[in-house]
Amino acid sequence: MAACLFILIILIAFWIRSSHADPRLEIVAHSCETASVQNVDKYSKLYAAILENMGYEMYRNKFAFTEAGKPPDKLYVLSQCMDDLSNFECAQCFSKIGNLLPGCLPATGGRVYLDGCFIRASNYSFYREITTEGDMKRCSDDVDTKEGFQKLLRNVLQKIVYKAPNNRGFGLAQEKKNGTTVQGMAQCWRTLDKDMCSACLIDAVNSAFHCMPSEEGRALNAGCFLRYSTYEFANDPDAGSTRYAIVSFIFYVFFAVAIGLLAIAIGLCLGKLAYITKNSGRKRKGKELDFAAMDKAMQFLQFKFSTLERATDCFDASNKLGCGGYGEVFRGTLQDGREIAIKRLYVNGKSRREEIYNEVDVISKAQHKNLVRFLGGCFTTVENFLVYEYLANKSLDTILFDPERKKELAWGIRHRIIIGTAEGLEYLHKGCRVRIIHRDIKASNILLDLKYRPKIADFGLARFSSRECDKSSLVNNPVAGTFGYMAPEYIAKGRLTEKVDVYSFGVLVLEIICGVKNTTLESDNYFETLVTDAWKHFQSNTTSEIIDESLEIEDVEETKRDIQIGLLCTQAKPALRPSMTRVLQMLRHKDMELPAPTKPPFLDECVELSSSFGFIPGKSQMFNLHRPQDCNYQCL
Repeated sequence: MAACLFILIILIAFWIRSSHADPRLEIVAHSCETASVQNVDKYSKLYAAILENMGYEMYRNKFAFTEAGKPPDKLYVLSQCMDDLSNFECAQCFSKIGNLLPGCLPATGGRVYLDGCFIRASNYSFYREITTEGDMKRCSDDVDTKEGFQKLLRNVLQKIVYKAPNNRGFGLAQEKKNGTTVQGMAQCWRTLDKDMCSACLIDAVNSAFHCMPSEEGRALNAGCFLRYSTYEFANDPDAGSTRYAIVSFIFYVFFAVAIGLLAIAIGLCLGKLAYITKNSGRKRKGKELDFAAMDKAMQFLQFKFSTLERATDCFDASNKLGCGGYGEVFRGTLQDGREIAIKRLYVNGKSRREEIYNEVDVISKAQHKNLVRFLGGCFTTVENFLVYEYLANKSLDTILFDPERKKELAWGIRHRIIIGTAEGLEYLHKGCRVRIIHRDIKASNILLDLKYRPKIADFGLARFSSRECDKSSLVNNPVAGTFGYMAPEYIAKGRLTEKVDVYSFGVLVLEIICGVKNTTLESDNYFETLVTDAWKHFQSNTTSEIIDESLEIEDVEETKRDIQIGLLCTQAKPALRPSMTRVLQMLRHKDMELPAPTKPPFLDECVELSSSFGFIPGKSQMFNLHRPQDCNYQCL
């Protein structure tokens, strides 16, 4: 009987879910406060307890705020969903957003905005704040130049500003005229009264208008959220209300239990990560150890080794997706049916362990649709396991460099892969709350989902970098990366800036268009690469000759334009390479005039350079490099 009831509940949950629209889980912004807490472990446990208390309330009311602890470690948390989301969709949104905020620790708090919900935490009562210095706006790069767009937008925003304060803080409006559509949505947090809501939205409208003529804009204030777009993004707030009235009393109980278990898991994970284990000598077989040497509070889940064994049939060879110097990657299936990718990493020294910790640290701070999603880990004395979302089409190189499979990648798909990768890199360099330099952008580190949408992976070599001054990036760390993708100034001088990633991206663009690896070009000249070959063809106006023969291209000019963008990214002098923001603008706007690229590095280099560096082509590696004295390294 109990089993039947459980199955019935699951069927009801899926019925509810299928009857509703998108919970809008895209991360819009994630910011952290500058002050730090005195007791990180205590603060993280408070947050886990608050999250547990808020879960049921969020599902029931789509809004909750609470506080716990005593000063100076008292914690205040507020979360709210947009009113057009159903209760079930709100639960999905809260489940994700609640796990993102602990990444701010040891800061006293922060804010996370998804398109469907919001959460904020701090060590003071901020519930009645309307606007603060931390408020933001987000504008899309695409613009709408149609006549009447601005008037439609003004009408829509005026409607929602008038409507929202009298409608529990929620306003939704839409207008269409002459083929142009504008939809707007506003949501005030329920801790504000009508007058405060109006004041917050008026400020938000002014911020949103500064996005003009962008097709989409968002204003992210302390007390409200406002969004407009040229497409319909909102759900029907009245849809499914009858179904919820029938089943909500059943679902409340099970949802409360689920959120409670989630909060307990997070609390246990945070508690483990706060201290260095005293049992480092304990054997792994069937038992997991604490994540030694990391005293930071992280927001990921701790997987049991037994769970990963079951998911992979004891790491059976049939589930192996690939391998390398770091270890192996396996495909796994959890008991709930979710497919995952498991990186099985061998711990063979302090530097390797630090690289693993670095990957966790970086990927936990970066969340974007074009970055592979990190789910959790399992850490032992012998092996470490990092768990990621599984992407059905694996890595780009397995398709792009296969003579038969590359035919799957039509030009439209390849162009979208280029743009998606650029978006992910731009986020790492600019959109993330800390600037991240990947250091190993290449085709094997670009994963593709079922629709060939790209996601950047493998952050083991990534590094945080100061936003204030690029000179701070001149570090003494060993140079790391893959031969053929590393920028010349990084190889010779260790100069690590975001232009290192721009160079690698340029190489990748040329590979995607030409369908061959940069380092496998057949030539008698050791330094002849795809980049230098593309440069020579560009100089002679014959770039169409290097385009992959398997492609059927209707717009050859667009392809040749992308080749020129790739060459701009691979110029010898880093100052001449565009930023990833500029690259995206050039990729998206075909009418933007492109500058002529200058020559790439290694075009006139002496052959002795190769033996001086001791490269192993195609391998990611760490080494100390010294500039050869007998070679004119003029490109630097």
